[in-house]
Amino acid sequence: IMMLKKNKKFFIGSCIIILLPMIVGFLLWNQLPAQMATHFGKNGVADGYSSKWFAVVGMYLFILAVHIFCAVVTQFDPKKKNIGSKIYRLILCICPVVSLWCGAMIYGNAFGYKEAMNFDLLTNVLMGIVLIVVGNYLPKCRQNYVIGIKLPWTLENEENWDYTHRMAGKWWIIGGALTILLGFQKFVDPIGAAVGIILIVTLIPAIASYIYYKKHRVM
Repeated sequence: IMMLKKNKKFFIGSCIIILLPMIVGFLLWNQLPAQMATHFGKNGVADGYSSKWFAVVGMYLFILAVHIFCAVVTQFDPKKKNIGSKIYRLILCICPVVSLWCGAMIYGNAFGYKEAMNFDLLTNVLMGIVLIVVGNYLPKCRQNYVIGIKLPWTLENEENWDYTHRMAGKWWIIGGALTILLGFQKFVDPIGAAVGIILIVTLIPAIASYIYYKKHRVM
């Protein structure tokens, strides 16, 4: 639990950020509809609705529970000594970002700001930034079971892990830039294209790491 203690203030701050949309929801409670859109399909069109209580309270308490779970489970990683404070804080930033994005989508739709906010662009920019930030950290990430490309051959061999994550870092940064650019065009579905990019930039290093494993395997 030492890692959590060392980053206690950061952890508390991240928990508060996760709950910010819930606080906003309470302040705007009387102006919100009884049923609120909580799922969005192609082009940001609402295709799933929930009660006001779930949209304002339940969703963010669930995200907070996931956040706490991730923060605690990381402590039990057999290779936790390889997880530095920067990587741990990166893990702690995931749920707050998701929470703020959910709040923007749900409240923006509830108050009729969908067109003005351009949800597709916001989503692509967010995913692109996440890819670029994670891509920047991947080459610095040492072997662990929490974050990274955790394949049997990368966890077995440190050289393979380093090779895979150096390559993945470059691909994720390129993928992030492309994801952001795709948000500004209308020729293809930007969200679908972004998901395709994420799959590609994940698969290429994984395949390359397996080839590396086969090539350097001790017979």
